[in-house]
Amino acid sequence: MGPLQGIKVVEFAGLGPVPFSGMVLSDLGAEVVQINRDTGPNAPEINLFSPDKNIPNRGRRIIRLDLKTPAGVAAALRLIENADALIEGFRPGVMERLGLGPEACLARNRRLIYGRMTGWGQTGPLAPTAGHDINYLALSGALHAIGRADGGPTPPLNLIADYGGGAMFLVVGLLAALLEAGKSGQGQVVDAAMADGSALLMAAIYSLKAMGYWTDQRESNFLDGGAHFYDTYQCADGKWLAVGAIEPHFYRILLEGCGVTDPDPRQQWRPKSWPAMKERLRAALRTKSRDEWCALFEGSDACVTPVLGLDEAPAHPHNQARQTFVEFAGLVQPAPAPRFSRTPATIQGSPGSCADTSSDWLADWGFSEAERAQLTQAGAI
Repeated sequence: MGPLQGIKVVEFAGLGPVPFSGMVLSDLGAEVVQINRDTGPNAPEINLFSPDKNIPNRGRRIIRLDLKTPAGVAAALRLIENADALIEGFRPGVMERLGLGPEACLARNRRLIYGRMTGWGQTGPLAPTAGHDINYLALSGALHAIGRADGGPTPPLNLIADYGGGAMFLVVGLLAALLEAGKSGQGQVVDAAMADGSALLMAAIYSLKAMGYWTDQRESNFLDGGAHFYDTYQCADGKWLAVGAIEPHFYRILLEGCGVTDPDPRQQWRPKSWPAMKERLRAALRTKSRDEWCALFEGSDACVTPVLGLDEAPAHPHNQARQTFVEFAGLVQPAPAPRFSRTPATIQGSPGSCADTSSDWLADWGFSEAERAQLTQAGAI
């Protein structure tokens, strides 16, 4: 039903942004076949999580191939021949050594979009080295900007580099290249690097810095907790509120609701006034529980919301009304996004705990009955 129905994607199993990209493509309607490496007694384990609860792994066909054998590589190439796109997340050179690099794959399928997900990119002095979200974020300037002034940089989970700067830019690159291939008939390589994507996500902040509206010290700017009107505050019950009353008319509603008066509202944007006003807001918001404040500000434009825990978020009325979280295969999980009016995105299946037990789907990928039987006999599927 999704807008990518009819698109076939081969995904080489990995961690982090590649399976997340595969999940998004599957949710949008693509048929995604995940190639897992051989999981025999001597094979490396690449899945650190309980397979049946690994939400980013939902909606896949799964096939296990030993890519260190000619037969395994040949089977992978047969799948790639019939694919529209491929995604992989190995270090530069690994796929080439396996005989599955862009040159080999595009020779078999000239329309193939070959998506490569790495931390540092395919080129550059750091390209061959290891790293994680926090490292890529550090080089973009983003990590330095996040955190309290006296506490050092704070890792924002692994949301920015792995998923925002990595997985989502890989998906954007694939979709753009698929559109172009529809006109030119030619495939190409998409080089998506988490370091590049993290830097691009900072475009607006670098813009503010160039205009003189952003300083390079943490907690001294209006979006990093420096301003009293854009921060989190603890309530009487120990729970927290998020306050984001940036615009002056929203700011007035916030102050009125809290019973705080600003002797000169024009000082909202004067950093010298921020510490004193923050203390006044902090004292006011400590007088009621989180839920009491939420009830008071409900329906207003004060831009005040509860900071919800992972157990609380799925139960919030707004999330329930929009079905932002759904229960599928016994797991409460985020629903596909974004929304489509005519071709809705859907979860195509639960996370796979083992290889697909049926080889029927391989017929749609160009495998003969004899070849499917051979793969089944070999334990590949």
